[in-house]
Amino acid sequence: MFPLIRNRRLRASESIRRLVRETLITPDDFLVPLFVVEGKGIKEEIPSMPNYYRMSLDHLEREVKELWEMGFCAVLLFMKVADELKDNTGKEALNPNGLMQRSIKAVKNACPQMLVMTDVALDPFSSYGHDGIVAEGQILNDETSEVLAEMSVSHARAGADFVAPSDMMDGRILTIREALEDEGFHNTGIMSYSAKYASAYYGPFRDALDSAPVDIADVPKDKKTYQMDWANRFEAIRETQMDVDEGADIVMVKPGLPYLDIVREIKNEVDVPVAVYQVSGEYAMLKAAAEKGWLDHDAVMLEQLTAIKRAGANIIASYFAKDFIRIMG
Repeated sequence: MFPLIRNRRLRASESIRRLVRETLITPDDFLVPLFVVEGKGIKEEIPSMPNYYRMSLDHLEREVKELWEMGFCAVLLFMKVADELKDNTGKEALNPNGLMQRSIKAVKNACPQMLVMTDVALDPFSSYGHDGIVAEGQILNDETSEVLAEMSVSHARAGADFVAPSDMMDGRILTIREALEDEGFHNTGIMSYSAKYASAYYGPFRDALDSAPVDIADVPKDKKTYQMDWANRFEAIRETQMDVDEGADIVMVKPGLPYLDIVREIKNEVDVPVAVYQVSGEYAMLKAAAEKGWLDHDAVMLEQLTAIKRAGANIIASYFAKDFIRIMG
């Protein structure tokens, strides 16, 4: 009771604040997304994501070595696929010598200790920019899941430690898990995008991979028939629990900051690690505001990352990883 209890005593100096701080961020919290393109000697900045790059395999190898030396232990790979290799079935995604498969090997050759997670979805390989096979104006669920399972096995053969299905097809975790088991990949993990919302925050990412849905007749204009309605809360818990029951080792909420209530709900409900993806729009907004001088970039970034972890995230996929090291080092 006041005045015997004065809470401000534990805020009186930076030293006492550090001593009693409840939530700490370290490099071990980060999963670093990386964008890969064909070619050699390529490191091109993504216009809508300042200081973030698409890179060819030679630069990818240098990048993962640098990340490891900085203290990071896990990367998440995404591919920018040439237009001539795209179709409606994701055939190129199954190419054993495809860009993803070679990227996995490149990371493992450059830094064998680095944990490699891989994006499993059709949109980078789709001529329609969708996460599934399109037929008669619909996204086919079961047929897509079979392709995703084949993709996952292909990634495991190339050396991936975890596959990360980001599509939101019903039942795809079970289909993928069974396929991995059938092929003997018992130790290949699954990080499921379990509560992935049909968000407007993904624009810069789709620019980076040229993976937005195309605007043509008989093709859905958005991803709302498979990604979640952003107004829903209990649905996220149901989706996530189903993925855990089907064999997901890690579950993910995406996007991050606008969905921290969902992160906490899921953290309270499941017994597996929870990942959060701080997405491209969240990154771009802060970069733009800081460039205008409207926000203190580093202070806001640290506050955002801390909020994500405080909400319950065990893993944070974030484009701010290297910025974090810069200010903490």
